[in-house]
Amino acid sequence: MSPQHRLTDLPADARTLIEDRTGPIQSVTMLTAGLNSSIAARLILADSTSIFVKGMQADHRWVWTQRREADINRHTRGLAPRVLWHVTGQGWDLLGFEHVDGVHADYRPGSAHLQLVLQAMWSLASTPAPSSVDLKTMPQRMSTYVDDPHILKTFAGSTLLHTDWKSDNVLITDGRARLVDWGWASRGAAWIDPALWVIWLIVSGHTPQQAEAQVHPHPAWHATDLTTIDSFARAQARMWESIARTDAPSEWTHRMHQAAVTWAKHRQ
Repeated sequence: MSPQHRLTDLPADARTLIEDRTGPIQSVTMLTAGLNSSIAARLILADSTSIFVKGMQADHRWVWTQRREADINRHTRGLAPRVLWHVTGQGWDLLGFEHVDGVHADYRPGSAHLQLVLQAMWSLASTPAPSSVDLKTMPQRMSTYVDDPHILKTFAGSTLLHTDWKSDNVLITDGRARLVDWGWASRGAAWIDPALWVIWLIVSGHTPQQAEAQVHPHPAWHATDLTTIDSFARAQARMWESIARTDAPSEWTHRMHQAAVTWAKHRQ
């Protein structure tokens, strides 16, 4: 998080849209953890209350994730900070959230946050994906990386999945984990979120054995056929190889690719 900035650090047209919803803005603290948002900021309003605002230009290739996040919010059972408003105009798509004080989750071995993240994941596993929200299914999302349609069917399910378990997307506050950035929410089998978390745990210093030990208490994990998880691990390795090859070179995509390959080899 960067130091407090001037109000002029908000683009003027975006600030106008925000103040139409909030009234005068007293101060701005720009945040830098997110990868996709053009604006991510904590705002203190004239009455000294705080809100969080994230937004993208209306022509951004991922602007659809803003609507997805707004639509899914009322179905997250308090796991996500509450969306206060969603406004578009003047070339911007903006979301206002309740502000949650917290720290990003620490995924390193021995962290006290790991159990809190698992508890949130466990709670989410009992949440059905809402039929009123247009969500991609995990078979759809993984179809590029799996040749066998019978394997793809094993990724299907009716559970609401977060799927983006980057530690910056998990806030630890008041002894619990809150999940942010729901733009990639999907519909699928309940074991998939813990499977995706395994890769992030490996990136954070866990061995594959240690990472799987962290997710083993999740009821959907140990109830799932081992060969299904093996297939998913191989698909993830292919997916991250594709991302690392096609995206602009970055350290984190390389690390994710290496972690996914490490996990897939372990599953063999």
